[in-house]
Amino acid sequence: MSKTIIVSNRLPVKITENDGEYTLSPSEGGLATGLGSIYKQNDNIWLGWPGLEVTEDNKKEKITGQLKEQSLLPVFLSQEEISEYYEGFSNEVLWPVFHYYASTYANYKQSNWDYYQKVNEKFKDAVLKVAQPGDTIWVHDYQLMLLPALIRKEQPDLSIGFFLHIPFPSYEMFRLIPWRAELIHGILGADLIGFHTFDDVRHFLNASTRILPVTSSANIITEGERSIVLESFPMGIDDKKYTELPHDPEVKKDIKLIQDTFKNTKLVVTIDRLDYSKGILQRLHVFEYLLQQYPEYKEKIALYMVVVPSRDTVPQYVQLRDQIDKKVGSINGVYRTMDWTPIHYYYRPLPIELLSALYYTADVCLVTPMRDGMNLVSKEYVASRINNDGVLILSEMAGASKELIDAIIVNPNNTVEVADAIIKAINMPLDEQRRRMVAMRQMVSKFNVSHWVKIFMDKLKEVIQLQRSMQTRYIGTATKQSIVNRYAKTNKRIIFLDYDGTLVDFKPNIEQATPDTELYDILQQLTEDPANHVVLISGRKHENLGEWFGDKDIDLIAEHGAWYKKQHANWHKLAGLSAHWKHDILPVLETYVDRTPGTFIEEKSYSLVWHYRKAQKGLGELRAGELMNNLKYLANDKGLQLLPGDKVVEIKNIEINKGKAALTLIDNIKYDFIMAFGDDYTDEDVFKALPDSAITIKIGSNLSAAKFYLRSPTEARKMLRSLTENSLVKH
Repeated sequence: MSKTIIVSNRLPVKITENDGEYTLSPSEGGLATGLGSIYKQNDNIWLGWPGLEVTEDNKKEKITGQLKEQSLLPVFLSQEEISEYYEGFSNEVLWPVFHYYASTYANYKQSNWDYYQKVNEKFKDAVLKVAQPGDTIWVHDYQLMLLPALIRKEQPDLSIGFFLHIPFPSYEMFRLIPWRAELIHGILGADLIGFHTFDDVRHFLNASTRILPVTSSANIITEGERSIVLESFPMGIDDKKYTELPHDPEVKKDIKLIQDTFKNTKLVVTIDRLDYSKGILQRLHVFEYLLQQYPEYKEKIALYMVVVPSRDTVPQYVQLRDQIDKKVGSINGVYRTMDWTPIHYYYRPLPIELLSALYYTADVCLVTPMRDGMNLVSKEYVASRINNDGVLILSEMAGASKELIDAIIVNPNNTVEVADAIIKAINMPLDEQRRRMVAMRQMVSKFNVSHWVKIFMDKLKEVIQLQRSMQTRYIGTATKQSIVNRYAKTNKRIIFLDYDGTLVDFKPNIEQATPDTELYDILQQLTEDPANHVVLISGRKHENLGEWFGDKDIDLIAEHGAWYKKQHANWHKLAGLSAHWKHDILPVLETYVDRTPGTFIEEKSYSLVWHYRKAQKGLGELRAGELMNNLKYLANDKGLQLLPGDKVVEIKNIEINKGKAALTLIDNIKYDFIMAFGDDYTDEDVFKALPDSAITIKIGSNLSAAKFYLRSPTEARKMLRSLTENSLVKH
């Protein structure tokens, strides 16, 4: 039976050692609580670092045995690996860059990168020891970005999902990392890549297509013949746990204590891990500003601030903690009275019972990170508000703001805006609090953590099916043989061949894509067989095709069907075509050439082509979209068709169509074998026009009306060669 292997940097338990005995207790991290129940089902396994350095083999065995009882599998790391891979690369390169603090905190050390690779390899070895064919691997977070590709390389048939729990930065930020291409390539080893928000999906698509030679269409990236799907899956919480906690006797005691302590004050709660991305200092400045500007709120409002210790050995975190201590001290020093302290500050993790009591009693929850992947505190607060009251103030920089749209959404950099939001929150009428809270509670309840796991896993299965359906269409050895056998048994064949991108690779200059001796040789062999009628059907100018193939035993169709030349005869053009429309279209194209360096216009008898192969990546695509929009109505008006192709936009008479041209050739003759090769948008007309029995082959991509696909012109030539070789055997 297949299983799921969850892989994360840390296991979801904390291990403490006491006199050689080990105790396991649940970890409080978001991922640990989120997936806690999942990995215990079926034969699932969770694999990760146990959180402490263990060097002696007998201790390793003991820990492994204890963890195994809970379906957990440890990956042991040395102190050096922890400091270089985790504290070094993960937290001094990836964390600051992904949270937009590259200039302040990022430190690009080669040794950190070496260890990051080494530890990812270590995780790969651990996964492959337990993975069986048919298993699903779900890799989590930024510490293991290389892992999907490492696993894929050795076990190509495993289903692999990857989820990033922190924001993915814009391309401009991400490109600062010296090892950016390796990181993207590593993640692309997955079949499905999940992020918290659509913004992260967009950033990743942009970075991938700019850094690696991959292509993307909508939210699918194609690397070689693999299609990888990107999707946003906002992570939820175990909402039932937070809804039930306020009924717990222990929690009720804490609730009463907090209510007695703050009976005449509005309580604003904030809970964060110690980190510069959380905006803790900025929040203190806001609170100070509020007390300065609105003295009437003194003694009527209190900030209950919990900061959970984190990475306190790292200098910038020690410094941040000192700054927070000083700021809290100075605000309390200035404003404290006999009966009132403005800020109640705790630097420690809180037990879940006290946390629940705080969520339940706080009038306002203030969540204002500078950047955050999701931020589950906001959702925990909402789930805990079982009386449907209370107000959530949420930073627009947190992923949760895309879902919890009924919160008061603020820009955390705007002191005045956040202070005003606090004033608005503590004065909000109860009916408005309820209206907002009910909507948010429904959201948190529906999109809970089980829902998150389910939709991710369902989507992964769907992606695997999509990939399999594509694999069946790739012409592998068996399919190739059956096509060759069919070819050998037939006596009247017609073969349609597109030129650019199908028989020859694209070249930066269109003049360079001239036929080579190998291609002439293949065509010669095809035409030597009297059973074959070979037709070259291209968007090329008829002059080009005539010059290259005019003396061969081949029919030529040029400019998408505007011109036709039977072998050894003269060119004929399609009747009734006009080129008067060019006067109006040419000036429009010329403005695009002036505005977009690296683009040019090619003029054919009955069409105009705007080429952007040499334009800056992204700019060409943007201008092409703009040009298509710009010309849409003018083209309709003049009976013209707009064709987006591979780095081109072509404008031609609507009567001209490769499909129609192909049909005229097969209409009156009974062929027992019809085959067509093509690579772009215009060839789809041919694929659609030909009868069902035809063998249609798309080159380069697998999204097409064609029945089969091959990866490149090289493979297309090999396929044609196989036909001729077989034909030689037969004769």
